[in-house]
Amino acid sequence: MDYSQITESLYIGTTPRPEDYPFLRKLGVQLVINMRFEQRPHPDPEQPPMRLLWLPSVDSPLVPISISKLQRGVQEALAIIQKGGKVYVHCAKGRHRGPAMGAAILIALGYTPEHAILIIEQRRRIASPRAWYIRRRIHYFAKTWHISEK
Repeated sequence: MDYSQITESLYIGTTPRPEDYPFLRKLGVQLVINMRFEQRPHPDPEQPPMRLLWLPSVDSPLVPISISKLQRGVQEALAIIQKGGKVYVHCAKGRHRGPAMGAAILIALGYTPEHAILIIEQRRRIASPRAWYIRRRIHYFAKTWHISEK
């Protein structure tokens, strides 16, 4: 599992395998958000299982990430973070979909879209949140999130 710590409460990386869940628990992760369309989350073998949220999204400029999926992921993540928990967001390589969700979470926590993009780029070198179709969704999420928060 390849991952990067973005903030005290947010990690972005690749798809965790079932044997990675104990490590995620040691990090304090309470929610894993899977942005992969092509692969459901692996079940957590522990009891009680870690919360897994599957928000299937395609990594393609032709099929934008759903704003409603970003909003749902953010709402679930905020509920965990506000209680002191941590969140792990992933896609296949941790380059586009995972960073898009990570940026949305940061925006909901008060970051500007550009600061969210910058911090993700700095802390996860493989991430490409400036890919035009990902950056566009991050900025559009910021507009819709601020409207829904009023």
